[in-house]
Amino acid sequence: MTFRAINRKYFEPGSQLLMIIGIIALCQPWNLFLHRYGLTMTLVGLIAFMITSKVPPDQKTDESTSP
Repeated sequence: MTFRAINRKYFEPGSQLLMIIGIIALCQPWNLFLHRYGLTMTLVGLIAFMITSKVPPDQKTDESTSP
């Protein structure tokens, strides 16, 4: 498995999930730790998503057209 495949399968969805968890942590009133670091989690997820979304997908070779 290449880095690009790992990026598409794990890193991109992981960064999106971190952003969602950060937003939920900001909105909940019960846990002060989560509320305190909710913005940090959202920003780290946003920066990670901006980086991982720039990695292009794997180039697939079309072997059926070669003679």
